[in-house]
Amino acid sequence: MATVSLTPQAVFSTESGGALASATILRFPPNFVRQLSTKARRNCSNIGVAQIVAAAWSDCLAARPQSGGGGGRARGVASSHAAAASAAAAASAAADVSAIPNAKVAQPSAVVLAERNLLGSDASLAVHAGERLGRRIATDAITTPVVNTSAYWFNNSQELIDFKEGRHASFEYGRYGNPTTEALEKKMSALEKAESTVFVASGMYAAVAMLSALVPAGGHIVTTTDCYRKTRIYMENELPKRGISMTVIRPADMDALQNALDNNNVSLFFTETPTNPFLRCIDIEHVSNMCHSKGALLCIDSTFASPINQKALTLGADLVIHSATKYIAGHNDVIGGCVSGRDELVSKVRIYHHVVGGVLNPNAAYLILRGMKTLHLRVQCQNDTALRMAQFLEEHPKIARVYYPGLPSHPEHHIAKSQMTGFGGVVSFEVAGDFDATRKFIDSVKIPYHAPSFGGCESIIDQPAIMSYWDSKEQRDIYGIKDNLIRFSIGVEDFEDLKNDLVQALEKI
Repeated sequence: MATVSLTPQAVFSTESGGALASATILRFPPNFVRQLSTKARRNCSNIGVAQIVAAAWSDCLAARPQSGGGGGRARGVASSHAAAASAAAAASAAADVSAIPNAKVAQPSAVVLAERNLLGSDASLAVHAGERLGRRIATDAITTPVVNTSAYWFNNSQELIDFKEGRHASFEYGRYGNPTTEALEKKMSALEKAESTVFVASGMYAAVAMLSALVPAGGHIVTTTDCYRKTRIYMENELPKRGISMTVIRPADMDALQNALDNNNVSLFFTETPTNPFLRCIDIEHVSNMCHSKGALLCIDSTFASPINQKALTLGADLVIHSATKYIAGHNDVIGGCVSGRDELVSKVRIYHHVVGGVLNPNAAYLILRGMKTLHLRVQCQNDTALRMAQFLEEHPKIARVYYPGLPSHPEHHIAKSQMTGFGGVVSFEVAGDFDATRKFIDSVKIPYHAPSFGGCESIIDQPAIMSYWDSKEQRDIYGIKDNLIRFSIGVEDFEDLKNDLVQALEKI
């Protein structure tokens, strides 16, 4: 057994062909050590330098011809390692030019083209996009490693200058980019058919960053009555401080939208579809034409749909936002958000984000990446179960009304059918009873968790009058949040189990 020392910190043993090799101390070129440490530091933060060197040494020993003396073999291995490392570094740099934060350089077309040809469906994209081809992190691991670092170092001042001027591919500071997060952004862009995606710390922050970056001071926006309440609160309370005014319309009121566009210099129409909590649907192609004819942008919050059920960008939207906390991650264990769309627009959001913060932690990025691999399976299951549940509830005598885009009774069912491939996993309904009867029903269910949020593997149920609007009876009245309204997020449990649970709870009121 020969002891080989590469650095004082990396000492390990090797054997070749069952025979002892002569004791040799290998002194690799400084550039080789630099490249290996760079791989460990930037690309595989959870793997030590010695482990990387040991793996490469073993591979080279297995592949080389079995001839010559021990000293000659060692020198040959060292030489081949230096060449391999240089080649790997060159290949990595060539594939990673698109990651330079301040350089407008497109991802190599060959990689994009190969991914499009290879990954033709959402199912394959959810599993492999951003990871199978063109992944910045050089590793043999199937899963993308978590790169836990706050900053990235440079070999010398010239390398830093080259980076600043777009000639050297790297990262600089954790707020400006991370290899794990970058893989996630590529996957999301592939699913949404977007040129670019930026991931941030939450869905709410994604909306704030988008509005702050794209709506100028003194601008005007249009939004809808039915939406996530905190988004509305931000628009009502914070945007006026920048002189931004707002028109609020009902989701289906296209006359009101046209009137707003005609009488205001509208910068942006921002709407959910389906909306929260009544699941109203906006004709994306129609409203995009209306907005673009007046020079306004269209941003769709597609959280309730997910990119599996709806691709707003292909229908004419300029931007699409997701709370990745919901269907994208899908396991009720991480918070995140993203903005996808044309690079021209997303770059403005990214620049604002780099200044303000709201960074997605790389560990959160890893959890979202992991969750996305089953996105298509989860959403298909939730689509099927939710449709059956909506049909069942609509026929139940103790249910007054059901809101679900998949039902013919839904006012925008025809729109949902035309622009969605599935109707989502959330069913809202009104119990045939008052506030107390509805609360008793909620307290009687056994399987769904009584909690906020939606889109995860576990079913979640809540009474919006308490969960979201308890502090304002006036707001409940304005936006039609009745005391008997229920929002039911379907998980991936068995339909019969969920149905039987709701039946027993309804029997108690």
